Amino acid sequence: MSGLRVNTLRGASTGTSPTFPDGVIISGVTTSTSFSGNVTGNVTGNVVGNVTGDVTGNITGTTGTFTGNVSVGGTLTYDDVTNVDSVGVITARSGIRIGAGQSVSAVSGIVTYYGDGSQLTGVTAGGENDFVASGTIANGATVILKTDGTVTGIATVGAGTTFSPSITSYSGTEVCTLHIATYDTVKDRVVIFYQGQTGNYSQAVVGTVSGTSITFGTPVQANNGRPSYHDACYDVNSGKIVYVFRDDGDGDKGKVLIGTVDANNNSISFGSEVEFDSTAVSWPEVAYDANAQKVVIAYSRGHSQSYAGRAIVGTVSGNSMTFGSVTTLATKPYGKDIVYHEAAQKVVVVYKDNNDSGKGKAKVGTVNGTSITFGSEAEFESGTINSTFVEASYDPVNEKVVVVYQDESNSNYGTANVGTVSGTSITFGTPQVFAAGNAQQLAVVYDVNAAKTIIVYNLSSDGKIRESSISGTTITFGDEVTWTSVSMESPGATYNTAQGATVIGFKNSANSGRGGAVVYKAEQISTNLTNENYIGIAAEAIANGATGKVNILGGVNSGQTGLTTAKTYYVQNNGTLATSAGNPSVVAGTSISSTKILIR
Repeated sequence: MSGLRVNTLRGASTGTSPTFPDGVIISGVTTSTSFSGNVTGNVTGNVVGNVTGDVTGNITGTTGTFTGNVSVGGTLTYDDVTNVDSVGVITARSGIRIGAGQSVSAVSGIVTYYGDGSQLTGVTAGGENDFVASGTIANGATVILKTDGTVTGIATVGAGTTFSPSITSYSGTEVCTLHIATYDTVKDRVVIFYQGQTGNYSQAVVGTVSGTSITFGTPVQANNGRPSYHDACYDVNSGKIVYVFRDDGDGDKGKVLIGTVDANNNSISFGSEVEFDSTAVSWPEVAYDANAQKVVIAYSRGHSQSYAGRAIVGTVSGNSMTFGSVTTLATKPYGKDIVYHEAAQKVVVVYKDNNDSGKGKAKVGTVNGTSITFGSEAEFESGTINSTFVEASYDPVNEKVVVVYQDESNSNYGTANVGTVSGTSITFGTPQVFAAGNAQQLAVVYDVNAAKTIIVYNLSSDGKIRESSISGTTITFGDEVTWTSVSMESPGATYNTAQGATVIGFKNSANSGRGGAVVYKAEQISTNLTNENYIGIAAEAIANGATGKVNILGGVNSGQTGLTTAKTYYVQNNGTLATSAGNPSVVAGTSISSTKILIR
């Protein structure tokens, strides 16, 4: 048919390569191996083979099969597509949009999601896993992994208060007074120092606590000069006991002995005496600065120097100690105590300011190398306090200092106040009375297991104990407990971490004034937290039995409030977070803002 031009071609047509000029109309079946030229109009039926050129009009058929490539120069519009089934890769150069608001864009093989992600399921972020909850878990709560693979919140359970079955004697026939106590955390031994009244020396005795019982070794002579004032602490870095005292047998000089505890036979041995001040001293007190790995001694010089307040930093080396230079503490501080503030990495000294009507004052000290500097003076009591009865302890959960004292301006009532350290300053709340009477013979420790401050005192010839709790700068007291119906004199108290018990050494007037000790366990708090089972923090609220997300190692939890940035936080026994370690010591993570913590 080459070169044939007609208006209409009807019927069958066969040929090898028919060519149709423009304007040719074909009606019927045209069969050929190929066609060339433009086809205008509708093609009804199947087209088998290649169509080369433009097709204008509709191609209608029940199926369309293309064995080669199909290229669309304009826009390909689908009226109704139920499924796109591809055996290869679908390439969407500008992205795929789902609905009106969500889209996925592929750039260099990296899939980026645009949208708020609220409708995505089954997506797990780094440092985050799904767990089934055993019990209801709040968003931002610390959680542990149970043996069955579920997670649960960290909780505490209380137990009853218990005492030693009886008072345990430790001084033999020696009448003693001025008891102080400290605890060797590595050897798990309590050391009690006391002044012997029948000999011109001080004694030390080592005790082992088991439950609410305590057994003692044989008392050891510490020094041969009977001290009017003394104190002791445990130096963690050296593993030694540091004993400071006024040597009444050598011009009232300030001295130090370094003690080594032998856990095998409950004994202690001492090195040679070292002077920290060659002048007469009074009220020496000592605390271990864990950050500086030094001890700080706060004291007053003698009458000839108007009781000028001083402080000095000491470094334990073997069985001896070296000192930095002496620093001024205050003009005329009388009876005092010193504690280490773990969160602030400072020491706090509390004292009676005899240069200002005997008011209760405090200063914050910062150790740098072998020197110490003090911030501004703060007042915790506007009335006159008793220089003999002023003690302090540190609450690591609330990061507060608790000072207890006898308020002479208020009928000698036993009183307590709470201090908050900020930088090199300390501020106090309102004083609160814990004993409405002539409270004497004070001692105070912090009980880690019970999360309480334990106040020991004498009232109406009875030994008393009150547990106290802190909220902000307010301190509240539990019931007053009588632990001995005889006069309890010159107590020394320390907390045994391993046994969760407070040990009180005192002069027992019911036993001819000999040394006696009791073990007191406050309302114990047990916890489901261990050194191994902490797994992370809930990233959302999870109902009992439901599956929810938990931020684990390497994850960031944003469900917190009130965090201090760039601090290590520890999980406490009740599941809260604090910058000081609980018991057991479990790191929760590092705060990266006030609301976010990196789990580690």
